[in-house]
Amino acid sequence: MVGTRAGKADQGGESEPAGRPPYFVQSLERGLAVISAFDHTRPKLTSTEVAKITGLDRAATRRFLLTLVDLGYMMTDGRLFSLRPRVLELGYAYLSSLSLPDMALPHMERLVGEVHETCSLGVLDGREVVFVARVPTKRLMAIPILVGSRFPAYPTSMGRVLLAGQPREWLDDYFSSVQPEPITDRTVTDPGELREIVEEVHAQGWAIIDREIDDGSCSVAVPIHDASGRVVAALNLSMPSGRGSVETMRDLLPATRRAAEQIEADLRPSSRGQENGLA
Repeated sequence: MVGTRAGKADQGGESEPAGRPPYFVQSLERGLAVISAFDHTRPKLTSTEVAKITGLDRAATRRFLLTLVDLGYMMTDGRLFSLRPRVLELGYAYLSSLSLPDMALPHMERLVGEVHETCSLGVLDGREVVFVARVPTKRLMAIPILVGSRFPAYPTSMGRVLLAGQPREWLDDYFSSVQPEPITDRTVTDPGELREIVEEVHAQGWAIIDREIDDGSCSVAVPIHDASGRVVAALNLSMPSGRGSVETMRDLLPATRRAAEQIEADLRPSSRGQENGLA
């Protein structure tokens, strides 16, 4: 979730924020912060709650919320505010422009056909994992997940793989400021222990979680590298915990790795050129 700390309330003018370039539009930053205050754990909020989350002045927060209502991005019953489906338009242009999901989907579909478990592709956005592609099985999962869904990185298999691919300086900042919450009684919340887990994931090249993001599922994830070797995404398989375990997820690791390697091959310009007869 993206937040911002604001100083004085926006009075309609644009004062240049300290340390910001002259072109910086502070009201846009504040409006985006208001939208980002809402997520799957906080679908409905009062203006006072939004002000507390964003650090904005209460009066300015209410003006932003009512403006978003007028624009069709939010709805309100007079007290509680919530996002409307139109807010998806803000992320659709990004998702639709990605070539990675288009390249990954055929391999994900083959993987699901082979192992009969749900497959997802995610990228790191700030401190959260965003699902950019998903091929479900017919079985219902404990948490309904759609493309565009966001989850904290620390309790998810894809999140830990993506964290393991970040520079040490970035991780230092992350673990010095992250405040993990116990989503289930199995969620690891100690930053020091999480750092050790991420370092282990970096060394072994995969992550498995068992009922840390919810009580009903376990998953295994592996990284997707671009041509330069940088981790750009994570691929995972998930299943209901009633049918699976850590050992079950280990058994699915080879198939998950093969699919990831196939996606990586498609990401290499030389491979695509040869397939298209361009090299």
